Amino acid sequence: MAEKKYVIFKLNKEEYGVDIMMVKEVSEVRETIKVPNTPHFVDGIINIRGEITPIISLKKRFNIEDNRESIEGAKIIVVSIKDKLVGFLVDDVSQVLSIDEENIDPAPGLIVDVDKAYIQGISKLEDKMIIMLDLEKVLDENEKDLIGEMDI
Repeated sequence: MAEKKYVIFKLNKEEYGVDIMMVKEVSEVRETIKVPNTPHFVDGIINIRGEITPIISLKKRFNIEDNRESIEGAKIIVVSIKDKLVGFLVDDVSQVLSIDEENIDPAPGLIVDVDKAYIQGISKLEDKMIIMLDLEKVLDENEKDLIGEMDI
């Protein structure tokens, strides 16, 4: 089987991975500009090399309690969705791992439905599990269209 590289990040104490080929860059957190009438999980927008980039809070999107006291150490994972840069706010980006596809099991049927199509699988590495995500599928088509219209 083939090995792929994954960017590993944290939301609270849980670890997640995303295919490195999807990631354009990992950026330090900057203050966002709030945009009215956007979905609750859109933290705001920032300027990345001249491009207005919406920032999505993965914790808000996944309904995960934010028990962080500050944004120190937080990062933004930047990907391209429909030819537009989108940043995903995470607590920390810890490493890049090479993971053999044999070590990634399909997500259990209980957690994979239409709303959770972004979960690609669960990686088992020694004493930990990593939830593998497809960040392009975190947003539904309507949400992608709304973000695409955020050019200001």
